[in-house]
Amino acid sequence: MPDARTRASLLAVGLVALAAAGCGGSKQAAKLDAHGCLPVDAPSPSQRSESKPTEKLDPSKRYDVTFDTNCGSFTVRLAVRTSPNTTASFANLVRKKFFDGTIFHRIVPGFVIQGGDPTQRGDGGPGYTTVDKPPVGTTYPHGLVAMAKTQVEPPGTAGSQFFVVTAQDAGLPPEYAVLGRVVKGLPIVDRIGTLGDANEQPTETVEIQHATLATS
Repeated sequence: MPDARTRASLLAVGLVALAAAGCGGSKQAAKLDAHGCLPVDAPSPSQRSESKPTEKLDPSKRYDVTFDTNCGSFTVRLAVRTSPNTTASFANLVRKKFFDGTIFHRIVPGFVIQGGDPTQRGDGGPGYTTVDKPPVGTTYPHGLVAMAKTQVEPPGTAGSQFFVVTAQDAGLPPEYAVLGRVVKGLPIVDRIGTLGDANEQPTETVEIQHATLATS
């Protein structure tokens, strides 16, 4: 396993890595492959941009984002209090279907899965950034979801690219804005996390077919 410094570098490198692609289809168990995924056609890479939101989410409420993929669904509870700017932006992008038809363009077995880039190149975003610098001592354990950034960007910078930790502890420094944590479907995330090669490229397409926001 790479050390903390190497892993942090890997996250930055992943932002500029080329990726495989994928697109939707109906969910029929009879057509699932050996990894429990529905084989899908490649979507066309796209440039997408949105306006930066000006309103924060209500910290007295819970916000859950469910990602429906061709390999199954998982749900992330947003860390509204810890990262008010990041979560407001992410929720706004979900409402505008920014993530629908995008892929997990970077999969590092035993470390993270990374998505949220409609260009599929690893360097795309919504056309703006937010900042929520993580508190000192922030760690990135299994199932935590955080925002990817380049090494030259300030701590806590976020666009649309996010990663889900599949390691027991990613060993990263507290530089990545915390989006939330997986509260349902972690086995799906872990299964997706096996679908990468030594070059951090997906071995098969994993598409976010729909992302939806629920408030309670």
